Formats: sequence, C-alpha cells, structure tokens
Amino acid sequence: MRPRRILVALLAVLAVLSGGTAVGVTALSVRVEGASMAPTLRDGERLLATPGSADDVRRFDLVLMHRPRTDVLIVKRVIALPGDRVGIVSTPRDPFEVLLRKAGDDRLHRVASDAWGDRARRTGNCCGADGTRSAAPRLRTVPPGRFFFLGDNPDVSDDSRHYGWGRLEDVAGRVGARVWPPSAPHGLGNRPRLTRVPGDGP
Repeated sequence: MRPRRILVALLAVLAVLSGGTAVGVTALSVRVEGASMAPTLRDGERLLATPGSADDVRRFDLVLMHRPRTDVLIVKRVIALPGDRVGIVSTPRDPFEVLLRKAGDDRLHRVASDAWGDRARRTGNCCGADGTRSAAPRLRTVPPGRFFFLGDNPDVSDDSRHYGWGRLEDVAGRVGARVWPPSAPHGLGNRPRLTRVPGDGP
C-alpha cells in the first residue's frame, strides 16, 4: 500500500475513534444546567460520575443526584451527613454562615468555601425540622439515610433549603471528572473547609 493511502486510512481510523469517544462521553456524562454551581461548574459543562461511588457519599463531595421526587439528575455539594448537625445563620453582615457539628463531635465549625464569596448576599436562615429554610437559625440533626446539600452559588440554588433533606438512595454517584469542554479546568476545586468557632451555635 502506498504511503499516501496508509496515511488516509490512519486518519479515517482516528476520526472514527474520536467520534466514538465523543459519542460515548456524551452518552455517559451529565450536562450542567444553569448557574447554581457557579463558579465551580458552569452551564453546559459535562460531568462523569466515579463508577461505584453511589454508596460512598462523603462530606463536601460534588454528587450527581436525582432531584427530589423526579428522575432528573442534578449536581450539588454534600454539606452534612446522617448524624451531623447543620444550620445557617443569616445576618446583614454575614448572610451565609453555614455551621456544622459532625456526628459524635461536640466541636462547632463554620463551613467556608471560596465559591460562596460575594455570591451569598440574600440568603436566609436554616434549618427547619425537614432541613428547609426557617425564620430563625437553628442547628438540626440530619436523619438516618439523609444528607444536607447546597449549591456553590447560594442565592440562585434550589437545594436542601428548598427541598429538605436529600436521600442517600437518590445519589447516582460522586462527580469524578469534568469532560467537556476540553478547555475546562480538569480539577473540580472550591472544596469547603472547616474553621472552628466558639460556642454551641443557634
């Protein structure tokens, strides 16, 4: 076979493989819809779940989950797990102070994330007995089999403050990779951190 024909054949094979990979990524990935996870994730990006991770939900992970009472997949951040106590204090000076006491730990922590920054300007207090917004701030214990979840863009996110506690059985998997667009950062970033605060909380 002439070199030119060999080159054309190789290019054709590469094109087929590339096309197959693109189709596979599209079929297996989940598209980010809206701005509730900005700036960590942006509208139109595509994500893949880590295989076998649905039963291994960890605090502060990004998870693909079924929106409560639907089959629609959404992506949110896990903040509190069963047995944790969680609440949000909203004041004019600090409208989004997320407080967490881990299960079995008497210490109170503030959950801080660079993603929230100046995006949290008009959030409210939490939590009611069902994990939703409340008139006054109050720490609530996450029930067995449930978790508390938030978006990284608090003022535009429908999350536990709207739906209540998430169900662990509704988690399809932890987000493992961002696969589209090719120019998007490979890391997920903006993972929250805990800062010890004095007192018992609200």
